[in-house]
Amino acid sequence: MRTTAPRRTALALTVALLLTGCSGRGPGESDAALTVSTTTGILADLVRQVGGERVDVTSIVPHHGDPHSYEPSPSDTAKVARADVVFSNGLLLEEPGIMKMIHNNARTGAPKIEIADELERFGGHVMKLEEDLGLDVLWLGWAVEGEVAGDGAHVRTTAVKLTGPGDLHVYLTDTLGNPTSYIDSTDGLDAKDSFTLPPEAHTHVNWVFTKPGTYELTVRGRVEALDGTTTDAGQGTVTFTVGGAAHNKAARGRRTLDGGHADLTLDARQKSVYVRTDDKATGERARMPGTAVALNVPDRAKRKVPKEQQYRFLGAAGQDIWVLPQAVIGKHVHGDMDPHAWGDVSNAEAYVRRIEAELTEADPAGRAAYARNTEAYLRTLADLHQNVATTLATVPAAHRKLITTHDAFGYLAQAYGMEVAGFVVPVPSQEPSAAEVERLRRIIREKKVPAVFLEPNLAARADILRRVAQDEGVGLCTIYGDSFDDKVHDYVGMMRHNADELARCLGGKGSTTR
Repeated sequence: MRTTAPRRTALALTVALLLTGCSGRGPGESDAALTVSTTTGILADLVRQVGGERVDVTSIVPHHGDPHSYEPSPSDTAKVARADVVFSNGLLLEEPGIMKMIHNNARTGAPKIEIADELERFGGHVMKLEEDLGLDVLWLGWAVEGEVAGDGAHVRTTAVKLTGPGDLHVYLTDTLGNPTSYIDSTDGLDAKDSFTLPPEAHTHVNWVFTKPGTYELTVRGRVEALDGTTTDAGQGTVTFTVGGAAHNKAARGRRTLDGGHADLTLDARQKSVYVRTDDKATGERARMPGTAVALNVPDRAKRKVPKEQQYRFLGAAGQDIWVLPQAVIGKHVHGDMDPHAWGDVSNAEAYVRRIEAELTEADPAGRAAYARNTEAYLRTLADLHQNVATTLATVPAAHRKLITTHDAFGYLAQAYGMEVAGFVVPVPSQEPSAAEVERLRRIIREKKVPAVFLEPNLAARADILRRVAQDEGVGLCTIYGDSFDDKVHDYVGMMRHNADELARCLGGKGSTTR
């Protein structure tokens, strides 16, 4: 028996059933052997190449969309509710709301395939996600560790107590600059001061303190199953020192964290709260009790409340605040492994082999057609892989450095001899400090990069990168990561564009093959 979904999901499913009818087929739906729903346009294109006329494919995240932050609509629920097979990328690429919607609304017995989770079995590989923005303050996220029982279960972390001289705001800014508040102590703390994450995931948020001084924050965890049951996941307290005077007084006897990447972490299995960090030199992960750490928010973190009306929850425009920034634009929940595996075309071949296997299992009568389509498309991908490699090989070795607005190109760099020099992500709602602007200038000068690269769906938020690129006399070029747009709308076209654009902008020669 399927579990009972929350009220909001039940309403969405009702809408979906009205749209699809009792048969599960919607008005105007094709007579294809399989109806397939995918989470992204990239996956939809790969399924289309394998399935041909035997599949009717739709994508949940539209062109221009961001799978890290897209919120599914009732029409997306309808797509999933009538699908015979649902494909997602996995490795926590997709926004958790997308995955929860799939778990709640996929038809009983319909396979839900997270392709990249078993990529090695089909000849692909996954790599660890590297995160290093070089911020001059601590980059602090929220994380959940420990296995939990129940398919699709999430862990809710709630702020239950705050002591300190001012207020705390924890919020996230989406790719359009709109904030969503998760914790706001101005009216006290209650059940609404919380957020959920899937197991073994973390996310990036903005931490804002309204006055200097020492703060202690206590958080509590609960595991939430899809049937509505919850179980305790423990609680713990962490200390923040805001401003130099507070740090000098409160940090004695504690390890100070004031730079690099760290996560305030809830271990749902051990029922404990701690701060975890990754040693940049060794890659080793350390886990420290909150009582042993002082999370420092120094005076250089002082900012002003943005003038835009949507940020009034932080205080009056121009008011002083101390900020640990979100840094990565948009909602960005992920795990330890880099989910952007398709950046290496040989991995796309593994995606295609997995898709062929799953379509064949769901539709055995189509075995010959799927095998024929797969064989033809694998030849196309082999040619593409060679073309991308040949094109990028024309870039002078000294120029093979990639600076983008998103950490989505590690596989491309590893496969084709590039170096990810950094992803210079605009921090929404916040003007960069003079030191941050100068650091960006210095990176560009020291790396001697001829150009920096924007993704079309993030370009509107990258004014600072545009300005610095113009001031430094380097190019500003386009690269595609998670999604298509009106100009590029298939995987082969995306990878050819990326190779040609990288070669053109970094001093190589673009391909002549189309």
